[in-house]
Amino acid sequence: MSVFSREQITQLSQSQNEPKWALEKRLEAFSAIDSLPLPKLEKTNIDRWNFSEFQLYQASEKFEQAEELPDAVSRLILEESNVLVQKNDAAVYQTEKALDQGVIFTSLQTAYKQHETLLKKYLFRQDTTDRVAAIHQAFTQGGAFIYVPRNVSIKLPLQAVFWLDGKNAGMFPHVLIVAEENSRVEIVTNFLSTSSDAAVSNSVIEAFVGHGAKVQVATVSHFGNTVVDVMNRFATVGRDGDMEWIVADLSDGRIISKSTTNLKETGGHVDVKSVAFGAGEMRSNITSEILHFGTHTTSDIQARSVMKDKATSIINSITKIEKGASKSDGQQTGKVLMLDPEARGDANPILLIDENDVTAGHAASVGRIDPLTLFYLMSRGISKEEASKLIIRGFLDTIIADIPSAPLRESIHETIEGKFTS
Repeated sequence: MSVFSREQITQLSQSQNEPKWALEKRLEAFSAIDSLPLPKLEKTNIDRWNFSEFQLYQASEKFEQAEELPDAVSRLILEESNVLVQKNDAAVYQTEKALDQGVIFTSLQTAYKQHETLLKKYLFRQDTTDRVAAIHQAFTQGGAFIYVPRNVSIKLPLQAVFWLDGKNAGMFPHVLIVAEENSRVEIVTNFLSTSSDAAVSNSVIEAFVGHGAKVQVATVSHFGNTVVDVMNRFATVGRDGDMEWIVADLSDGRIISKSTTNLKETGGHVDVKSVAFGAGEMRSNITSEILHFGTHTTSDIQARSVMKDKATSIINSITKIEKGASKSDGQQTGKVLMLDPEARGDANPILLIDENDVTAGHAASVGRIDPLTLFYLMSRGISKEEASKLIIRGFLDTIIADIPSAPLRESIHETIEGKFTS
């Protein structure tokens, strides 16, 4: 990390008009980078992946209408939504529809100015125990702050689009979500690159789910094959809270994707719906981790991965039920489908149970398209290519069909469709 200095970190913080405590957190993380290890990932060697060679680009242009955005960006915007678009380090487009009752949806940079007390209470609560996490905290640029007061239900989804553009560009957004007691919110985050030589996206989403609150967060990533795509998601769920992660890892380069949910109190629940589609020489390590601390907590992980060409995917599903988390129930299913001889995949189910009075189960499978099913479809006059597509759609739709938002389902299907011709 010698290409950067403490002075540059200080300048970065000042350019974002951050308070002193935020700069101190940056400098603390920056000082630790060289001494911290890389994340230890199951069956994935990341020693040569690029996490630290990047340029910090300044976004200059603003867009008044969604139609002015590049097609690759504008087509992602859901019609019935409040949307924030960030290019590299700054917000360049935002709409606000029917946001009232104390709801906050703004860029992180604006939140530092207008909502510092809330930010200081919740931001950067996760420990920087590895080098990649420290790099994110030191170089955080932009992101979004979402706050929903108690008993408030947001009717329209909130959407943030993070757009990476420029030679060797790096992007480090941080999304902070605070949902107070008995609130409801649906959030969609899209991540994409429009440069063929962009370098790094290192993103974090933190969600705090209050008592009886319900939060749904969808992350859809679609970076090019030159990008190292790191996404860490964290959620802390209160009593009778409900968290749902929808994860679509559709990037073409190198992927580290992890969701960690802490069910802290009685009755908390989390669903994880994860799909991945890899082509070319994509490498991915996708982890869903659930930690049960409260009694009567429940969790369900459903993960599907399709690999073609020479792509490789590792799916890790981890359910840990701590001592004292009685009457808890943790379920998980992971399946990998490989389309070509050189494609590789693995599903690792892990159950760690420290309490007797619980229910837990897992299922995992790795395989290729059933030749009998393929033959049956072809015998009905369907070409081999179209028959393969039908089988793959059915395989992934086990999860995608459960996504409540029709436009989001269509967007994911459209991106996957493009993989067939890549």
